[in-house]
Amino acid sequence: MNIIGSPAMLGDWADQAGLAGSVVHLRRVGGASIARDDGRWIYPASMIKTPLAVAVAAAAHTGRLHWDEPVDVVAANLTPNDAPSPLCAGYTSNPAELVDLMLSRSDNVATNVLIDLIGRAQASADLASLGFTQTAVHRKLSGALPLIDDPAATGRNTHSARDAADLFERIARDDVPGAQRIAGALGKQYWNTKLSRGLRANDRFAHKTGDTDEVSHDGGILTLESGARYVLVVYSELASNEDHDRCFEAFMRTLRSNLPGA
Repeated sequence: MNIIGSPAMLGDWADQAGLAGSVVHLRRVGGASIARDDGRWIYPASMIKTPLAVAVAAAAHTGRLHWDEPVDVVAANLTPNDAPSPLCAGYTSNPAELVDLMLSRSDNVATNVLIDLIGRAQASADLASLGFTQTAVHRKLSGALPLIDDPAATGRNTHSARDAADLFERIARDDVPGAQRIAGALGKQYWNTKLSRGLRANDRFAHKTGDTDEVSHDGGILTLESGARYVLVVYSELASNEDHDRCFEAFMRTLRSNLPGA
């Protein structure tokens, strides 16, 4: 049984909200799902940070790193952030703090430190072994132009909307390394200007956004005030700005009013 109707209906609601052509995945955790997804490649921007957190947790699970081990921040990993960051050259952090900052505040410096810590090839291999075959870490993140100097870069990061939906559902089901830690960090999300603004007061959305001048995304685990749980992911090829954020809000308001279990 479909959640709310057909993929066409889901797409129509997105288009009517101003998210024309967006890729949308909606599923009830452990249940039915629908999607509008033509399979085209869309740059994930900061959506790559959630799978990177899973790769860090996988490394901790196998003993390749420890959550409390000291990790120094070096100048080569510095790049602007949209929110204040405690990370500066010479600061000593640890993987637990870095993952929390990367997810809850979308900290780019934390992301780059973690990429160096576990290695982009190892992170990509660990994610593929978990079933996320449309996800790979190829380069560090930059908060502004010019891009960070990254001689080891091997292309652009990949993390499809489908993989994002699969990942959020597996986090919700405690079916990937570090799921509870990651869900907790996503639940403290600092950036709540897109889908979150269309929710009701007692809903909870453990989520991650992704933004550049060319894309605007949001996705995560939605828990309704009734306790019903859903995964929702929206990838758009729209510039990240306030007007487009309002489109995400409008879409969520329509979707929210039609979700079973409301």
